[in-house]
Amino acid sequence: MEDNNFIPEETTEEIEVTPAPRGINWKKEIFEWSEAIIISIVIAIIIKTFIFTIVLVDGPSMENTLHTGDRLFVYRLGYTPKNGDIVVFKPERNPNKPFIKRVIATPGQTIDIDYTRGLVMIDGKVLDEPYIKVATKSVNGEAVKFPVTVPEGYFFAMGDNRGNSHDSRNVDVGSMDNKSGLIKNESVMGKAIFRIWPLSKFGLLR
Repeated sequence: MEDNNFIPEETTEEIEVTPAPRGINWKKEIFEWSEAIIISIVIAIIIKTFIFTIVLVDGPSMENTLHTGDRLFVYRLGYTPKNGDIVVFKPERNPNKPFIKRVIATPGQTIDIDYTRGLVMIDGKVLDEPYIKVATKSVNGEAVKFPVTVPEGYFFAMGDNRGNSHDSRNVDVGSMDNKSGLIKNESVMGKAIFRIWPLSKFGLLR
């Protein structure tokens, strides 16, 4: 017998309601981006000031080791000049024009130059200099009188192109408290350790 009083159950299904997209909080976005940019700038300044910087070589004084247009990675953090290192420094008498030279003598060493033979001597021994372009020559301008003994906190530097380099052989390159061409360690910007350009010469400096 058919039950005409049967009422079917209603079926229900769950519908996932997607919330309406919220508008972008532009003030928050701008603040976050500004904060990120400022932090990045501060970090970049700290790195460039205390850790490393990039310099561009301009001039022939370090040929044939370096040439105009070379870009170098210069390490700064806690660096103290050592014999044979290529360094960038700011001469006290002309701090707006950094020099790049090779450290020849450090504290406690006595440097002498025999211009007749073109030889450099450290503590009486001829310095082996396979990196120089030409033999060491006398310079124009007010020349340093040799021998010179390097005191603590100073160094003596010359370009590898001894025929065309304004360096510690000239009085005006040294710090203002001496006429011996000696440069204060505190004038050093850092040690050039890596050439990043041109790519054909990419690599460590020696």
